Amino acid sequence: MYTGDKNMINVAIDGPAGAGKSTISRAAADKLGFIYVDTGALYRSVGVYALRNGINTKSGEQLKKALPDIKVELVFKDGVQHVYLNGEDVSEEIRTPKASMAASDVSAVPEVRSFLFDLQRDIAVKNNCI
Repeated sequence: MYTGDKNMINVAIDGPAGAGKSTISRAAADKLGFIYVDTGALYRSVGVYALRNGINTKSGEQLKKALPDIKVELVFKDGVQHVYLNGEDVSEEIRTPKASMAASDVSAVPEVRSFLFDLQRDIAVKNNCI
């Protein structure tokens, strides 16, 4: 059910890895005064949770069971996005090679995609975002 402001503007940018999506998105968000939603950071956060908790990042069943215990928040401070996993700032940890690999694995799990899509929708109904 839609409960947000119908006047919010949301822009989605898609493309292959390494195409500069994040760079362009950040610049556009800054120029327009929108927030930049780094969806990759959300997947990385779920991956970090799995790694920390001994969850097989390729196991849909294990990940599905863990989702109720995962709270990912994007907090914007002075124009910079910080990523919180269950109250802890993991903005640096999610940029490690291990987190990248885990993000790739968890992104293939439909329940994880649905979980994070709901989070993205919650952000989008309350904010102008890219």
